[in-house]
Amino acid sequence: MLSERARILLKSLIERHISDMADLEEMGYIASPHTSAGRVPTPRGYRFFVDTLLTVKPLDSVEVHQLEGQLQPDSTRKLVTTASHVLSDLTSFAGVVKAPQRTGMAFRHIEFVGLSEKRLLLIIVTPDGDVQNRILQADRAYSASELVEAGNFLNRHYTGLTFDEIKARLHEELEQLRESMSELMTLAVDAGKEAANETGEGYVLSGENNLLHIQDLSSNMQSLRRLFDMFEQKTGILQLLDISGRAHGVQIFIGGESGLVPLDECSVVTAPYEVDGQVVGTVGVIGPTRMAYERVIPIVDITAKLLSGALSQH
Repeated sequence: MLSERARILLKSLIERHISDMADLEEMGYIASPHTSAGRVPTPRGYRFFVDTLLTVKPLDSVEVHQLEGQLQPDSTRKLVTTASHVLSDLTSFAGVVKAPQRTGMAFRHIEFVGLSEKRLLLIIVTPDGDVQNRILQADRAYSASELVEAGNFLNRHYTGLTFDEIKARLHEELEQLRESMSELMTLAVDAGKEAANETGEGYVLSGENNLLHIQDLSSNMQSLRRLFDMFEQKTGILQLLDISGRAHGVQIFIGGESGLVPLDECSVVTAPYEVDGQVVGTVGVIGPTRMAYERVIPIVDITAKLLSGALSQH
């Protein structure tokens, strides 16, 4: 049995707790999502917590070394994919990395392969080792020797140039080529420009299935469908990552702050990364608003820094 003094103390504590909770709810920092549920923080409450109360915990040395070991200089595509997996693995949420934005893509090697009578495969190897494949539809059939000749001509005269630069030079030099080669060169340059544009517009998403196992999100199937539809369409996420890339350091979007309805019940933590001092992309983590911000923030921050270093050294 409780003593009279203990009963009075417990009564006072509970009344004070109820009063404080009511005040916080009235100010919009907490809410009762269901009549049978307790009170939970609202996006406004999480924003106040993140801005004024949060103490970020630095990663321990073992985790930092693991990250450094995984993000070593490599091809751009492999590094972007690895960074996305790392973010997902360390947070158990979805990791996303926007591919580097490029103003132009050069090539290290080009090759033509005949597929059928008038269909050709163009293989482009970039200076950092990425391989881009494009199907070309020609107006006539080309022999194997003609395809080899065209590839050798491009490799001999234009290696290291962007496709915009090649197009400008080809315009002047096409007259010197046989008419049969002109069409092939034009097809290759146009396909190369398309490949360059696509390389800088996509993002790599890893661990999105982790979100299916988070109770805060999985309890609303309609919201989950909207979320995965957005992942598939890509446009909304790319817009958010573009905005993040124009900011300095780590950015945190809580619930509706992202401006994307499918993310109303999620938070997104992002940070830009650089190549040779120029911001070229963004890394991020997508998870529930009830995430451990003190841990996710340093993971995103250091991943962006290590990705910057690895890409600049490559």
